[in-house]
Amino acid sequence: MSFTRRDGLNPATVAGVTTPAEAFMAAYHDRKPHVMSDLIDSCRVVDDGRTSYEVLAARLSGARRVLDLGCGDGSLLAAINGAEVLAGVDLSAAHLDVARARPELGKADLRLARVQELPFGDGEFDAVVSHMVLMLFPDVEAVIAEAARVLAPGGVFGAAIAGAVTGALKVFIELAIPLFDEVPEERRVRIAGNPRVRRREGLDELLGAAGFEPVSWDLIDLDFGGPEADVWTRCCEMFYPVDTLDATQLKRLETAFLKETRQLAENGRLRAGLNMRIVETRLHRDLPR
Repeated sequence: MSFTRRDGLNPATVAGVTTPAEAFMAAYHDRKPHVMSDLIDSCRVVDDGRTSYEVLAARLSGARRVLDLGCGDGSLLAAINGAEVLAGVDLSAAHLDVARARPELGKADLRLARVQELPFGDGEFDAVVSHMVLMLFPDVEAVIAEAARVLAPGGVFGAAIAGAVTGALKVFIELAIPLFDEVPEERRVRIAGNPRVRRREGLDELLGAAGFEPVSWDLIDLDFGGPEADVWTRCCEMFYPVDTLDATQLKRLETAFLKETRQLAENGRLRAGLNMRIVETRLHRDLPR
């Protein structure tokens, strides 16, 4: 399977991409650099109306040097207050173009790179953050090891990890999975992260092996609902494999989705939600460097 960037270059030769899934994600976000931040902005914490970017950014208060793994268009970095040094890596050149255009990130060090091979020295950062990225990689041990390497002793690692879904979003997933299985092998993409990331015990084991303390593990409930057309679009944008469906399959999915979610509509608004785990830990201070 191969994918072409917007500038005609193969992402595998540009960003050190070594897997078809990474190449797919790089090409997808080169075409749609604003999708993820728009999606996060439309999905708010039930209790206080914040985005998950804002929730995670608040955990980094006091950190002077912050690195974002999979920084996207820079929305999370731009929400961080008080840091003297901001840095980010991403597989998408288009993402980084948008991030560099943000006034808040005029001095940020933004690089095209893999999260498993960070282009930074040992102990350069006080905090490393990952929003909806840690769960995408089967070789998550390499990601965590790199985060530990670039963190100073006692440094903070924070992550947002998607959890359970409800309402229209749950219906969408149940209807979409059989269609993903119909996609011809040459078009199919498998983005299968390590399932241990989604369990507190598993994440503690993974992080502990790299020298991190046990995690704090907080759940936030996000409202994903809205007008029928908006929720349909958000569902499609949330799952990379939707981009592999042909026009006929996508129409079948839309028809079934609208039929099955009628009972979830109230006053023109579809109910949909998900919870997110906000994880925080620190690198042990007494680790040898």
